[in-house]
Amino acid sequence: MLPPSDKPPTVLLIPPDTRPQTLELPAQLARMTGAAVRVPPAEALPDFFTPGNTDLLKHWLLKEADQADILIVCLETLCLGGMIPARRVSDPLEIVLERLAVLAEVKRREPDLQIYAFGVIVRVAHDNDPHEEKPYYGQWGRELRAYSAAFDRHARHGVADAEALEVARAALPADILADWTGTRERNRALHLAALDLLSAGVLSHLCLTLDDTTPYGLAAYDRRMLEARADELDVWPRLDIYPGADEVPCALLARALAPATARVWVRYSGLGGAGAEMIYEDRPAGELVRAHLRAAGCGLADTPDEADFVLAVNTPGLRQANRQPDFATVDTPHRHLPAFVDALRADLEAGYAVSLADIAYPNGAERRLWTLIQGLPLAELAGFSAWNTAGNTLGTAIAFGKLAALGTDRAAHAEALFARMVDDTLYQSFARSEVRERLSNPSPFDLGEQREAAEAHLREIITPRIEALWQRHFSELGLELEVGAARLAWPRLFTGVFPLKAKVSAIERHGPPPAGDGPFV
Repeated sequence: MLPPSDKPPTVLLIPPDTRPQTLELPAQLARMTGAAVRVPPAEALPDFFTPGNTDLLKHWLLKEADQADILIVCLETLCLGGMIPARRVSDPLEIVLERLAVLAEVKRREPDLQIYAFGVIVRVAHDNDPHEEKPYYGQWGRELRAYSAAFDRHARHGVADAEALEVARAALPADILADWTGTRERNRALHLAALDLLSAGVLSHLCLTLDDTTPYGLAAYDRRMLEARADELDVWPRLDIYPGADEVPCALLARALAPATARVWVRYSGLGGAGAEMIYEDRPAGELVRAHLRAAGCGLADTPDEADFVLAVNTPGLRQANRQPDFATVDTPHRHLPAFVDALRADLEAGYAVSLADIAYPNGAERRLWTLIQGLPLAELAGFSAWNTAGNTLGTAIAFGKLAALGTDRAAHAEALFARMVDDTLYQSFARSEVRERLSNPSPFDLGEQREAAEAHLREIITPRIEALWQRHFSELGLELEVGAARLAWPRLFTGVFPLKAKVSAIERHGPPPAGDGPFV
């Protein structure tokens, strides 16, 4: 049932997990446009590698659908208990497909409900993580990665790579290889079934994304099989297959709430930025940008004046690197950051909406760029993102840029923008390594008994920095910031949780109302 047209839309969100970036961030972006987001109860959602309750999810969806306009749903959560559990659980395919069928049932009951779905092609993890992958990956991860690359090379090049494939297969226990590839085949079958739902009109749009991918591997092989099926079904106008994962709820939210195509002027930090290579993606930065723009319902503009917003992308000089600074591949003569910052200042002064995506390094903003942009009015940015993979960053920044035009709640926008600066820069680029140095040889996969100490150190280090950043860049907005106690999302340092709430200050509340109800950027 659709609400009256003068009411803001209601969005149901079934996320891939419960991290702030996948659960709270989409809700923040929706709130800044006036839309309402409803999410399943906590007991239905996954907790790290513990699966969510798929029966509860089904009942919740059936109960809530008649009061919503839009559904954004992670297929892995709905059918396998979560994005990480989907790599670990042994649920048989027939049960998985029964769970998927609820989408057709919901669409039959509520034909006006727009369903935006996404699935994540199973990654081949770069690290031997026994928690996000099956437990045996901690011992056999290197051999499984070698098999993955050899299999795909053989599939593409034939007999020339046959010997390498046999060597890789012989290096693995047969039962482990069969279990690992069987999990992939089940999840691929889920995505093929989702393509059928797209073809049948159950889904309005479908994104199938590659998490932590590389040019060669089983994920690339799966991608080609899905693309071939998409060719047969002729569903490409409503389908995107590209590198990404955690940011897709934001991208689909932008597509759903702002269905008209937005034109985007892309400004790179170096003249050759579009050709920069990424670590966790299978294509250069320029092609990655185009893929993420399309997923969010955007296209390239020919000039800044024709654009709905400017996407400013800080690319590495040649190739991403994990450790800062990297003078050989990132900080090279192939880009000039001061000139990039000058262009950002000019764009803001010209009145363009600017969303900044920093992909020079994964897992946090570039520290040098952060220093250089302190002279800019950061609170005037339409968006900011610098977290995890390049795809995560780009999808988030693009969603910010597109939805800024719909913005009516300046406190919600400031909260979402500031939260990304806190997480992506203050934490990921600076405080995380400082917390790690205070611990005793912490595991990257599980802090164990050191978690409590880590969270205490985190609060001590980052809380005054959060308050100082707000005071420097956001204090003139007529808003107040409430800062909660920082903690870790999971028993590892990779993801922090920073409870923040921006609201109109008491002085502003009792003064004259702000002029107009239109966009705030």
